[in-house]
Amino acid sequence: MTRPLINRIPWTLIVFLVLLPVPFLGSRFYTFVATDIVILSLFATSLNLLLGTTGLVTFGHAAYFSIGAYTTALLMKNLGFPFLPSWIAGGLMAAGFALVFGFFCVRLTKIYFAMLTLAFAQIVWAICFKWNDVTGGEQGLPNVPYPGLDWMEVLPLIGDLRVSDKFYYVALALVALCYAALRRITLSPFGRVLTVIRDNPERAQFIGVNVRLYELAAFMVSGAFAGLSGALFGIFNRGVFPDFAFWTKSAEPLIMTILGGMAHFWGPAVGAAALILLNQQITSYTEYWPFVLGGVLIVLLFVFPGGIVGTLTKLGRRIGGRDA
Repeated sequence: MTRPLINRIPWTLIVFLVLLPVPFLGSRFYTFVATDIVILSLFATSLNLLLGTTGLVTFGHAAYFSIGAYTTALLMKNLGFPFLPSWIAGGLMAAGFALVFGFFCVRLTKIYFAMLTLAFAQIVWAICFKWNDVTGGEQGLPNVPYPGLDWMEVLPLIGDLRVSDKFYYVALALVALCYAALRRITLSPFGRVLTVIRDNPERAQFIGVNVRLYELAAFMVSGAFAGLSGALFGIFNRGVFPDFAFWTKSAEPLIMTILGGMAHFWGPAVGAAALILLNQQITSYTEYWPFVLGGVLIVLLFVFPGGIVGTLTKLGRRIGGRDA
């Protein structure tokens, strides 16, 4: 049986080659946008482990994003910790909170589950907003330092780049490792059990699967990668603020995932790129960006319900079938 044409295209290699020369294009703006896409695509993909793989709709994913950001910022700025241990600690702290919150959330289903995730996220936001001694309160934690990147000076070509360009390569490498781990998790027996739970939780329970335990594990893993994304975003943003935990921040990865296609692993990444690039273009012409976004989502949901990647996959299957 001939594989569809779209499945024969080495997308990972193509994306890597496209993103690799971005800092050499001559504009800081290109590097800024590319870094934003790379980091937030991980945020959206971490959500999709719950949404697309496990079938859990959450409205509070920003809680773990902000916990990872605050943890890393506090360790680097206030305690002088190196970047890599601080970044890992951000992911672990987010995973710990996801484990605690998830313990209560997975006991509920559907809209009750979603609303409880939102409630926990708002609690995190309130703590970030009010705990002045630790989080900086409303002012947040500005001037989060870049990691020490002197070691990159020995690398050919990259050594002469600006600090922000070097951080782009650090973020690209770390996000690539996270993607490899998430891909491995999704395709593992654990990931396949999650898809069974998504399709029919009652049947999974009947055949002996501990549905709550698997959902809790997925919740924790998803929170960990969201925390790693938030940690990178805090450094890239040069500050961490309570808005990172607000409910509107949770809507961003949800929109990215739906836009790109939640049924496909690369869907959230494509959705993140599409949303950020669309935002950059539309806001340069008009201030009515939310109106345009709403129109795009309406068209997408009715005309392309599978998202961008879902539509391209169907098109590729048709072309591949015709060529075969």
